[in-house]
Amino acid sequence: MMKDTLAPDPVAPLATAPVPVSSRQDGVAFRVLGAISATHLINDMMQSVLVAIYPVLQGNFDLSFVQIGFITLAYQFSASLLQPLIGRYTDRRPLPYSLPVGMGSTCCGLLLLSLAGSFPIVLLAAMMVGAGSSVFHPESSRVARMASSGHPGLAQAIFQVGGNVGTSIGPLLAALLIVPRGQGSVAWVALAALLGICILIGVSRWYAANLTSARGRTSLHSTNNGLSSHQVRRAMGVLMLLLFSKYFYLASLGSYFTFFLMDRFSLEVQQAQYCLFVFFAGVATGTLAGGPFGDRLGRKRVILWSILGTAPFSLILPYANLYWTLILVFCAGLMIASAFPAIIVYAQELMPGKTGTVSGLFFGLAFGLGGIGAAILGKLADATSIAFVYHVCAFLPLLGLAAFLLPDMRLHRART
Repeated sequence: MMKDTLAPDPVAPLATAPVPVSSRQDGVAFRVLGAISATHLINDMMQSVLVAIYPVLQGNFDLSFVQIGFITLAYQFSASLLQPLIGRYTDRRPLPYSLPVGMGSTCCGLLLLSLAGSFPIVLLAAMMVGAGSSVFHPESSRVARMASSGHPGLAQAIFQVGGNVGTSIGPLLAALLIVPRGQGSVAWVALAALLGICILIGVSRWYAANLTSARGRTSLHSTNNGLSSHQVRRAMGVLMLLLFSKYFYLASLGSYFTFFLMDRFSLEVQQAQYCLFVFFAGVATGTLAGGPFGDRLGRKRVILWSILGTAPFSLILPYANLYWTLILVFCAGLMIASAFPAIIVYAQELMPGKTGTVSGLFFGLAFGLGGIGAAILGKLADATSIAFVYHVCAFLPLLGLAAFLLPDMRLHRART
C-alpha cells in the first residue's frame, strides 16, 4: 500500500495551506476527507444562510411565498444545470484547482447579497451562490472517492456530513448575527470562504498529485457491475424518482419550516430559526450514518428504509404540538438524509468510471428538484396555506416503495 503523502504540484503557488495527509492505517485518507468535509461545511453554511434569512428578505422587499420560492429556484437551478456538465468534463479532464474557484464564486454571491437593494439583484446573488456549488460538488466528490480506499460509502458520508453540518449552522448564524443586524451583516459570513479557499488549495495539490497514482487509478477506474444497459437505465430512473420524493419533502422543510412554525405556533423569527437548526441537525446525523451502513448492509436496503421509514414521522408531524414537532422533524431529517450517501455511491457503481458525471448529475438533480419543489410549494402555500403544504408533502416519503425495484448490486457482482 502506497503512502498517502501529498507530493507538491509544480504548478501550484508557493503560498498555500498545509496539505492534508492521509491515514496510514487502512488506506483511507481521513485527513483529506476531513479537509474536504470541512470545506463542504463552509460552502454549505454560506449557502444555507441564504435560505435562513428568507424572513429578513421578505420583510425588506415585501416578498410573496412565490418570490421566496424563486430565490431558492435561482440558486439551485444554476447549480443543477452546471453540475452535470462540469462533472462530465472533469471525468475527461480533471480540474483540481477549480475547487477554490468554486468557493470564491459562493463568497462573491454572498457579498452581493449583503448589498442587494432590489429583488433582481437578490436573484443574481443567489445564482452566483449556486454556481459555486456547481463547481465544488463534482470535483470534491471525486476527491472523496479517491480518498476512500474501498470504503466509498464511509467516504461519501464524511464528505456530505460536512455540508449538512454547515447547513445546520446557517440558521444559527442567521438568528444570532443577521436577523438582529440586518441584511448587510451577510458579508461577515462570506469571510469564512477565505479559510475554505486556503484549505482547498492544499486539497487540490493532493488531488493533482494522486490523479495518476495507483490510488487514483484504482478508485476512479471502470469495472463491470454485472448489469445490462436496460437494468442500468431502469435503476437510474428509480433513483431519480426517489430523489424527487426526498428533495420535494426536504424543500417543504428547508424553505418553509420557519414559516410553518411562525404560523402554527406563533413563534418569532429567531425562535423559528433555532427550531430549523433541529431539523438540520437530524439531517447531518442521518447523512453520517447512511454511508457506513450502506457499505455494511447494502445500499439498496439503506435507500429503501431511509426514505420509506420517513413516512411515519412526516404523516404525524402536521398534527403534533411544538414539542413533538421538533422531535418528529429531527427524526424525519435523520431518516431521509441517510439515503443520499447510499444513492450517490449506488449510482457511481451503476456507471463505473464516471464519478464526476454521476456526482454532478445527482447533486445537480438534488439542487434542481429542491428549487422546483420550493417554487411549486410556495405557489401552493400562497393559494391555500402553509399548513396545507405540510399535509400534502407528508405522503411523499411513501414513494420510497419504488426502491424495491432496484437491483441488488452485491448479487450481480457476485455472478460476474
